[in-house]
Amino acid sequence: MVIFMSRINVIMPKLGMTMKKGTIVEWKKKRGERVEKEEVVAIVESEKLTGEVKAPTSGILVEILHDVGDEVPVGEVIGVIESEES
Repeated sequence: MVIFMSRINVIMPKLGMTMKKGTIVEWKKKRGERVEKEEVVAIVESEKLTGEVKAPTSGILVEILHDVGDEVPVGEVIGVIESEES
């Protein structure tokens, strides 16, 4: 049996119309942990809103690219999930 692994980016979401960057408040998962699609992996906030970052796929969270407290532009990769989906 061949399993194809793909790397799927977790990105900083745009929580509001004027949001340009967000701050990572908490990582709900650690590097190396399994995540399920739509599971909350991080909490982020903008000047006005706090929101959840959900896993775009099931797999293993193999990279966390920004730490708690980091300000990250909207659309930038904050983590990477290795998925068995191709």
